[in-house]
Amino acid sequence: MDFEKLNGLKRTHKCTEVSINDLGKEVVLMGFTDSVRNLGGLIFINIRDISGVIQTVFSTDDKEMYEKAAKVRGEYVIAVVGTVAKRDDAVVNPNMKTGEIEIIAKELRILSSAKTPPFYIVENSDVKEELRLQYRYLDLRRPDMQRRMMLRSQVAKIVRDYYSENGFNEIETPILIKSTPEGARDYLVPSRVHNGNFYALPQSPQLYKQLLMLSGMDRYFQIAKCFRDEDLRADRQPEFTQIDLEMSFVEEDDVMTINEGLLKRVFKEVKGIDLETPFLRMPYSEAMDRFGSDKPDTRFGLEIKDISDVVKGCDFSVFTGALDNGGSVRAINAKGLGDKISRKNIDSLGEFVKTYKAKGLAWIKVNPDGIQSPIAKFFDEEKMNAILKAVDAEENDVIFIVADKNSVVFASLGALRIEIAKRYDLIDPEKYNFLWVTDFPLLEYDEEENRFVAMHHPFTAPKDEDLHLLESDPGKVRAKAYDIILNGVELGGGSMRIYNSELQEKMFEVIGLTKEEANNRFGFLIEAFKYGTPPHGGMAYGFDRMLMLLDGCDSIRDVIAFPKVQNASELMTNAPDIVDLKQLDELGIAIVKKEE
Repeated sequence: MDFEKLNGLKRTHKCTEVSINDLGKEVVLMGFTDSVRNLGGLIFINIRDISGVIQTVFSTDDKEMYEKAAKVRGEYVIAVVGTVAKRDDAVVNPNMKTGEIEIIAKELRILSSAKTPPFYIVENSDVKEELRLQYRYLDLRRPDMQRRMMLRSQVAKIVRDYYSENGFNEIETPILIKSTPEGARDYLVPSRVHNGNFYALPQSPQLYKQLLMLSGMDRYFQIAKCFRDEDLRADRQPEFTQIDLEMSFVEEDDVMTINEGLLKRVFKEVKGIDLETPFLRMPYSEAMDRFGSDKPDTRFGLEIKDISDVVKGCDFSVFTGALDNGGSVRAINAKGLGDKISRKNIDSLGEFVKTYKAKGLAWIKVNPDGIQSPIAKFFDEEKMNAILKAVDAEENDVIFIVADKNSVVFASLGALRIEIAKRYDLIDPEKYNFLWVTDFPLLEYDEEENRFVAMHHPFTAPKDEDLHLLESDPGKVRAKAYDIILNGVELGGGSMRIYNSELQEKMFEVIGLTKEEANNRFGFLIEAFKYGTPPHGGMAYGFDRMLMLLDGCDSIRDVIAFPKVQNASELMTNAPDIVDLKQLDELGIAIVKKEE
């Protein structure tokens, strides 16, 4: 078949820009063939473009055009010239935006043919993700995927408009930078010109945005590409996008307030929701005590209660052993779920918490006829009543208890409350609960490396009142750090920065860097601080994660045009791939295969 060219033919409308108000008007439409129905004397071809779908009609009145239309198949790219007509009332389609009208074709041009796709180009496809990603260019034709890409563009514009209106300058920072490994692994880029030397791809623009504040730029933002060579989870990608910002002459409240304004604007324009500000603020210690997580989902209860004092001195060795080793005994009360949570359900929840290193899950069920629990024999009536009172237990409640070191207790009960909420439909999907978690620990002890490491990054400022503990008890120092949480997901985070060179050098010392190591990695920053540095702070949002939550997706892969999969590969192009030996020779690189 000969395929035609546009030859000056101009599209006049996108498919759904045509309406009942255009009756009798001649239009030119172009797009993909969504469906073809041949009824003998009439052929109906639905054309689809990024705006939606419209029906075109071909009749035997024009035999040549009718025969051409009969050759059209799904996903052919076509152009149709025709007149807008009203559909008969009996065939109006209320499910289509253009369901009242159709286009009576006068001319058809087949611009491109198409093989039969490996899956249907339809909304909310249930095709395996691996196949969708292998043919991502086809997957992106699906209406729901196109809406997500348009949402991405819309939110990026809102972000740019908002920050620009509030005095921020959009400034690009380098992609090829110096490797300063601390935390997640860098992606390294060999230099041909500087043989044997490497650039790194930025994990964030952190140092450059701080230097921009030192440069007097006052307020900076950027929608930035970032890279981390780490093991992936459902909400992580090796390359990702973040909304990055920094502000001079500010304190924590200033950064949080300006960013509440951004979120208020985004949710109003995208979802029509008026968010109440200021958002709730909660110290890290309270979040852990109540929810077992530094990113708590506050849309439901199931809060954690510390019952360590209540069970102290009991006869149950699991509880007393945990307390003797400096741990705790904590519980959650699944209120009103006793008639829904069977013994089989309890056993499966017990297996669930073991994935978080809990050795087991104790439980107490408050039945109408009394207490049911495998640990009841270890407690007298007074002690059992004290436990029930501590967790506000009533008839038909089920209490779940974990005893271990605090990190295990928090992780297991924090995950358990989410699991129970999901299993028993306790989460309102229409709720958007925002929360600032503040006052994080500045440092955490890494047992593998046998040293303290920065919980966020080593440029985070300690709280003024804790500065005296930096040398004597660094684990107790709190940071001027804050994370913004939405429905149990960390949407973004930031901090006030160290802006004094002596304090920055002390911070490097506390995390185990020698002066020489600190100078090799960050000497330029320490030197820059000596030339006058404004107090400054900022934050960054995970842009992909924000879009995932706005659209209600399960994975950030659904809001990224060409994402990587779990093993950091791209199924469509088969990246990463081997390269020519000539390229490696120019770089002075030899490949050494790792033994399995």
